[in-house]
Amino acid sequence: MNATPTPLDQALFRAVENYRARNPRSAALLAEAEQSLPGGNTRSVLFHGPFPLSMARGEGCRVWDADGHAYIDALGEFTAGLYGHSHPVILAAIQEALAGGINLSSHTAREARLAQEIRRRFPSMELLRFANSGTEANLLALAAAKAHTGRSKVIVFDGAYHGGVLTFAGGGSPMNVPHAFVLARYNDVDSVRTLVAEHGPDIAAILVEPMLGAGGCIPGEPGFLQALRTLADECGAMLVFDEVMTSRLSFGGRQALLSIRPDLTTAGKYLGGGMSFGVFGGRRDVMERFDPRRPDALAHAGTFNNNVLSMAAGHAGLSQVLTAEVVQALNARGEQLRERFNAVFAQHGVDMGFTGIGSLMTLHATAGPVRSPADLQGTDGRAKDLLFFGLLEEGVFMARRGLIALSLPVGDAECDALVAALDAVVARHRAVLPQRA
Repeated sequence: MNATPTPLDQALFRAVENYRARNPRSAALLAEAEQSLPGGNTRSVLFHGPFPLSMARGEGCRVWDADGHAYIDALGEFTAGLYGHSHPVILAAIQEALAGGINLSSHTAREARLAQEIRRRFPSMELLRFANSGTEANLLALAAAKAHTGRSKVIVFDGAYHGGVLTFAGGGSPMNVPHAFVLARYNDVDSVRTLVAEHGPDIAAILVEPMLGAGGCIPGEPGFLQALRTLADECGAMLVFDEVMTSRLSFGGRQALLSIRPDLTTAGKYLGGGMSFGVFGGRRDVMERFDPRRPDALAHAGTFNNNVLSMAAGHAGLSQVLTAEVVQALNARGEQLRERFNAVFAQHGVDMGFTGIGSLMTLHATAGPVRSPADLQGTDGRAKDLLFFGLLEEGVFMARRGLIALSLPVGDAECDALVAALDAVVARHRAVLPQRA
């Protein structure tokens, strides 16, 4: 016997049906893609029911879907689109690179320039290597740690995401690469200490996001992250900071904010100027093992590691646009926006809220403290879904899971519009959303 739909179920049903009616072209494009792609999809994170929007173009901090609706782009390509759409400096660099030839089959001057700029921001990367994504960067960092230490095990954290084959929501994924992972609880030093006591001589690396990204923008507490540095030193393991998302939180990433120096750092996303990009680097004694002049060199190939478009776009963005002052202003804007969002929920007595740091934040169906993914168990995902579809109607594009990542073109007017949109949606659905005690 089917349960009677709740008012929240009914409100969500109406929102989804309205979404269907507003976006027939996106639905048709997915059906067309299904002929060649499983589920019409080749990037799992983008899919959601009943069908995802198909975007036709972007400009600045706005995007337009296939049915002609305009949105403030609050998603920013899951943190990679920091510069917004078609930044003139990035475009000029790409056009210049295209004019010189796309595939040059050799070293160019571009990769050294980009590497020097990244080292300037992240001094812990004494030497570094490029890859094509954050996923690749993390895979290579783990391989380097295992090769350098001669050990096999890696401590990771429940809810962490380090790429499509390094995902630990719910404890792990059948798609994960077969490293010997041992799972700890995020922001729980004792759980890590227990694993170090049990597995210490076999631990090659402790891999951690300084703030869980896909896991919900849950900041790592400073004491927790500093304790990981200490525990890694004590057991002879390498501390690997996955700053693929958090590198944008200051000029030198979250490691600079906390004055913690990891052994290896991984990054990517916007550092390639919006092109495919990944980077891993760290201690000289570890990274110089990739020097191909060594008889025992560690091999690391990759056709597009130094592709001219990523090298040109990345260097142009970092050297001409993303100054320390610009980074600081972007993250200050994000802090203010998150506070304003949470004030909206408080004013309406709704038990929901955003967590995060700076320009990155995620919506949760609770206003309570969130220290780990376990704190989100039992929250009502339908409430988040209802706000997601409601905000689309108000012209706000964000991730279905609740992620917002601001880009540089998002200014005061856009922030005001985002707050007004959230206020309108919460006011409209207040009666069915979770209530504060």
